[in-house]
Amino acid sequence: MNENRDDANGENREMNQADIEVAREIGKKREETLQEIRKVIVGQQLVLDLVLISLMSRGHCLLVGVPGLAKTLLIRTLAEVLQLDFNRIQFTPDLMPSDITGTDILDETVEGRRIFRFIRGPVFSQILLADEINRTPPKTQAALLQAMQEMRVTAGGQTHSLEPPFFVMATQNPVEQEGTYPLPEAQLDRFMFEIGVDYPSLAEEADIVTQTTSDYIPKLEKVLDGRQIMAYQDLVRRVPAAPYVVDYAVSLARASRPTDDSAPEFVRDFVEWGAGPRASQYLILGARARALLHGRYAASIQDVRELARPVLRHRILINFRGQAEGFDSVALVDKLLETVTPPAEASEAA
Repeated sequence: MNENRDDANGENREMNQADIEVAREIGKKREETLQEIRKVIVGQQLVLDLVLISLMSRGHCLLVGVPGLAKTLLIRTLAEVLQLDFNRIQFTPDLMPSDITGTDILDETVEGRRIFRFIRGPVFSQILLADEINRTPPKTQAALLQAMQEMRVTAGGQTHSLEPPFFVMATQNPVEQEGTYPLPEAQLDRFMFEIGVDYPSLAEEADIVTQTTSDYIPKLEKVLDGRQIMAYQDLVRRVPAAPYVVDYAVSLARASRPTDDSAPEFVRDFVEWGAGPRASQYLILGARARALLHGRYAASIQDVRELARPVLRHRILINFRGQAEGFDSVALVDKLLETVTPPAEASEAA
């Protein structure tokens, strides 16, 4: 009995050591990927990091920023460097669900029989760009829900699987409101991160103008492929997260709910409703992926704190009083980070 237990422990140690070596390898691959993307994209370091974390977590991203900040170019460049199939859908008010998922057409066989044949839509790709997703009605937005959650599409009574890794990145213009439709909460909750894309700095903008108005054509090298990415995604689930790290992530999410006993007074006063359990899950998944991408094999409290903004900001609804007081969800998340203290075990581990 003891020999069997020792053998099992030895195997576990060997597996952990192998995973640790892969974690170091992933850290190097991250740097190589960023190096290639920087040949095209100037700045936006935090955006790039969050996009890679979301991809490795099997999550999806919503990029929010004004036009002209290279959101589309970033996604297309990422697909090229990672050797993934890429499709882009321009969302418009007249877009129909079948324009996304595909449609059945009546076809005639060589024997003269008529049958329905499914023509796949652009959702059948590995990286899908949903450009200006808030320009289409909720009925069409909902066509992405099953694909994002289950990696499947149902059409004409038949279910079709999507090729992994499947990654949706949507863009949204926060300024222009005419002719737009707010994303339903169920749709927003499917996105792991909401990432704000800001204007570049003075030096970065000068570099952008110099680079894009010259005859410079970057040559991108391939860094990863779909098979490697899927292996890394599996490894993310094996990265250790100590119980106190999980407790801290859960505490942050629960403190954002005005009906929870742990909610601070400012949450009870200014929040209509807070983040659900999916937020806690994404905080831990993201913390594991962030640790791995930085060459570490254990999620930390700091990993959770770094991801609190993009995970929670679109899952917290500020009430009328909060809006009148000038609160927004980002300010509220920052205040939560100041208020919710990590468990005592975190300081002991440090």
